[in-house]
Amino acid sequence: MKFYIETVGCQLNVLDSELAAAALISAGWERLATRKDADLILFNTCSVREHAEEKIYSALGRLKHWKTQKPGSIIAVMGCMAQKDKNVVFQRAPYVDIVIGPGKLDQLVELVNRAVATGEPQLAVSLDRFERRDLPRETRASFRQFDPIRLPETRPRVFQAMVRIMFGCDKFCSYCVVPSARGPEQCRSPRAILEEARTLAEQGCLEITLLGQTVNSYRYVENGKTTRLADLLEMIDQVPGIRRVRFVSSYPTDMSDDLLAAVRDLPSSTPYLHVPAQHGDSGVLQRMRRRYTVEEYKELVDRIYETIPGAAITSDFIVGFCGETEEEFQKTVDLVRYARFKNSFIFKYSERPGNEAAKLYEDDVPEEVKKRRNNELLAVQNEISGEENRRFLGQTVEILVEGPSKREARSVAQEETLYAECETLDAPEDAPRGDGLTSVDALVATGRSNDAQLTGRTACDRIVVFNGPTSLTGTFQRVRVVETSPFTLFGELVE
Repeated sequence: MKFYIETVGCQLNVLDSELAAAALISAGWERLATRKDADLILFNTCSVREHAEEKIYSALGRLKHWKTQKPGSIIAVMGCMAQKDKNVVFQRAPYVDIVIGPGKLDQLVELVNRAVATGEPQLAVSLDRFERRDLPRETRASFRQFDPIRLPETRPRVFQAMVRIMFGCDKFCSYCVVPSARGPEQCRSPRAILEEARTLAEQGCLEITLLGQTVNSYRYVENGKTTRLADLLEMIDQVPGIRRVRFVSSYPTDMSDDLLAAVRDLPSSTPYLHVPAQHGDSGVLQRMRRRYTVEEYKELVDRIYETIPGAAITSDFIVGFCGETEEEFQKTVDLVRYARFKNSFIFKYSERPGNEAAKLYEDDVPEEVKKRRNNELLAVQNEISGEENRRFLGQTVEILVEGPSKREARSVAQEETLYAECETLDAPEDAPRGDGLTSVDALVATGRSNDAQLTGRTACDRIVVFNGPTSLTGTFQRVRVVETSPFTLFGELVE
């Protein structure tokens, strides 16, 4: 039996797909790179934006004929849209066999076997934490932690891996579906995380990225001892073989001084921090129910730059949120100029039914205004990105080589749009974007994207393209930067 997984959304979804694949492979299934010969097709879905959902329903519609032509085949919908829509998925696509929420992934193999054996629809979703406020413990328990099987063949690159350290979210930003779709915040034990890191290191992993919806909120209490993210970084730093550790995404108010000190002092911790601001006006932040002011965010930026030499900060921004005036938008432009982010992920506000924002505020900013503001903010960010990258001209940087540039640049573009804070993911395909998709355009436009070119990343997460043998893939190399663009550093291999 053969299966294929298609994933949209954030890095958490990417990791879920990897773990689901590992569970199926361990149960005897074979993974395919295309749908053509699959017996089981899984869609791992995102509910953050309407566009992401409609893209999945459209893809499901195209499979109706495939399902008819291949008796016994199975279609499964997993992820946040599955949790949000539940039986609606069956109503809109009656030929779907399995709907499974992110809190029930441990049941995937069982559901697949049952669907194959009975031919009946299978539904496994967690309790709705807003509908069942009277059952907080039961709701929490219904979002089960999925202790993963890690198989190197399920990762795009054996030497890089993601590790989930926490589930869910309790921040309740007014525009966000994640607290509902992924449930209450729950942290994994340091013991389980360290065991997973050691397993990955034994498989040849050199770089891991710690994932959490608000990853720096990590807090685990056991036997009276509290472990926070700074402690966890120190533990992982002792794991032989792990050379680099990142973590995404961070919530501004949880960025403590001891965490910044750990990033500065630990050899494996990288000076790259993704800290979504979302807006540059304190009034809009209040409507978004973000728990800080612009002044507090600027103070955090100052602390990061003062504590960590050479730190790179990236951010998320939503333009056109309910009631956003031109003056409020210009304050976001001012914040981008102040913070000098490496890059920013900028998206137009998308109303999601059932959210607090949808209940309290009118989505009253016209689409053409949203698009103009998106383009303007992106242009400012790209200008800053170009200026910041030019500082590397003539410098020698260490990179982890990820592989040939044409193929890997497209993978980079996907990864740049699949990052940990789900609330701003999956923009419409025609939306202007930051360093993600444009990095591919930069490579192609300059004629640098071909099989003779390699790409990698610096510790501060900058993309570097250079000539070199493909045998360098998965190794650390020193490259001297000879040219820059707002999105890419171009270099020469240092012997």
